[in-house]
Amino acid sequence: MDLPSKLLEKTVEHFETLPGVGRRTAMRYALHLLKLQPKTGVDFGNSIQRLVTDLTFCSICHNIADNDICQVCAHPKRDKSTICVVEDLRDLLAIESTSQYYGVYHVLGGVISPMDGVSPSDLHIESLVLRANDESMKEIIFALPSTMEGDTTCFYLYKKLTGNNYGITSLSRGVAIGNDLQYTDEVTLGRSIISRLPYESTFKTN
Repeated sequence: MDLPSKLLEKTVEHFETLPGVGRRTAMRYALHLLKLQPKTGVDFGNSIQRLVTDLTFCSICHNIADNDICQVCAHPKRDKSTICVVEDLRDLLAIESTSQYYGVYHVLGGVISPMDGVSPSDLHIESLVLRANDESMKEIIFALPSTMEGDTTCFYLYKKLTGNNYGITSLSRGVAIGNDLQYTDEVTLGRSIISRLPYESTFKTN
């Protein structure tokens, strides 16, 4: 059915591009916006525009940031000698929600997946290697998905990073195989961080 307004139709079409949003849900969102006070609607639109135009990425860890360095890397009390390697922002937020980790992060931006055309060169791996070369480094934690792609990425990183004085660990298998970290409950994820194991021992037993 054609909508009575082209502006409304365009808004509905944009909402439909969001993950998991169908035509009816998109229509409900668009109609909700029409009920907002003009200032509230303008603020909503401006926040989306600024999200796209002003948001940047941390020059150190590739986390999202408002400035050149993200809040985690800039925090004076974070342990800079420990780096937790994650796939994306959702996993970083999942680990932060446990309140069990006090180091810093490195966001790869994905995992190696030849089937999807993602190679090591598409990820933030070289910058991780450069960070790992710092003499103060004590530990690098692999907190990647327990999937074939995640395991492949961990093994690739292990080969790139091994031979240095710091330890390389991974989350304990409290995280179910095949699960993304973002869908793991906070208690289980927190215990997996605390009970992390040397990475070499995990792939030798798999």
